[in-house]
Amino acid sequence: MVTLVASGLFGLLWSQQRRLIYFPSPGPVPPAATVLPDGRDVVIETDDGIRLGAWYFPISGPAPAVLVFNGNGGDRSMRWPLAAALNRMGLSVLLFDYRGYGGNPGSPSEDGLAADARAAQQWLATQPGVEQIVYFGESLGAAVAVGLAVQRPPAALILRSPFTSLADVAAVHYPWLPMRRVLLDRYPSIDRIASVRAPLLVIAGDSDDIVPEQLSRRLYEAANAPKRYVVVPGAGHNDRALLDGTRMLDAIGGFLSSAGVL
Repeated sequence: MVTLVASGLFGLLWSQQRRLIYFPSPGPVPPAATVLPDGRDVVIETDDGIRLGAWYFPISGPAPAVLVFNGNGGDRSMRWPLAAALNRMGLSVLLFDYRGYGGNPGSPSEDGLAADARAAQQWLATQPGVEQIVYFGESLGAAVAVGLAVQRPPAALILRSPFTSLADVAAVHYPWLPMRRVLLDRYPSIDRIASVRAPLLVIAGDSDDIVPEQLSRRLYEAANAPKRYVVVPGAGHNDRALLDGTRMLDAIGGFLSSAGVL
């Protein structure tokens, strides 16, 4: 009987696990111009035929651009304060939603998000005036950014609340479950980060109870130089301080200046 119950729970976890990983908002999102005056609504098509809604906030003339990789919850409308702050630094910004998020078709998965990231980078690279692209990845989006950075190196890489692997995060929250055996999506950033050669900034909150700060630090320690690590005191995973807080933005500005992007 115990074996049957355990097998049933294992099967339920296997079949429903992506509902525990991805938390998309159903959409739709408002027009980009209602968020920032120069915002543009764009559509990005992936190589497997998914059409992704996105917002583009360009700077006039030649300017570096930031490609933002969202975390696992919500949609791009939650990240517009970051885009506004980056615009003020003189950076164009692309906010896009993954498949299944913000009214986009499809269902999220590790391979699917990787395809979405490739499509967004390719679209941004063709825009007039974009000569350098910086990747900014938030939480799960940091893992997506690391994966893309191995294939298509950015001018600089910024990771906010990154983790070593999804299994390590799951082990923090579900220590009694054999997550390494059952995970379909693994996001093994710790295995990939040594292949990234771009200048790196890692930002973490020391009160993060979703992605513990020590996981971010372990990923940073495995990365190549040049690199910089910034802790935001008292900041939790979803706090405003890690969206467009002064300490975070100052760190980004200083880092991009030292990397020759700004």
